[in-house]
Amino acid sequence: MPQGNGGRDGEGRQGRTIALVIAGTALVYVAAQWIGREMGADQRTLALFDLIALGGFLWCIIVTWQMWRNRRDD
Repeated sequence: MPQGNGGRDGEGRQGRTIALVIAGTALVYVAAQWIGREMGADQRTLALFDLIALGGFLWCIIVTWQMWRNRRDD
C-alpha cells in the first residue's frame, strides 16, 4: 500500500543496503587481513583483499552519489 511519501521507501531500503555493504566490507576486510597475516599469506593475496574492499567501497560511493542526485532532482 503506498504511503504517499514520494517514493522514499525505496531510498530508505537502498540506504540501508549501502550501510550494510559498508559495514560488511569493512568487517570482511579486517578479518581477511588478520587471517591472512596469521596464515602467512603473501603480499599479493593481501593486496587482492585490498582491491576487493576498494571495489565494495567504490560501489557504495557510486550508489550514494546516485541517490543524492535522484533526491536533488525531485
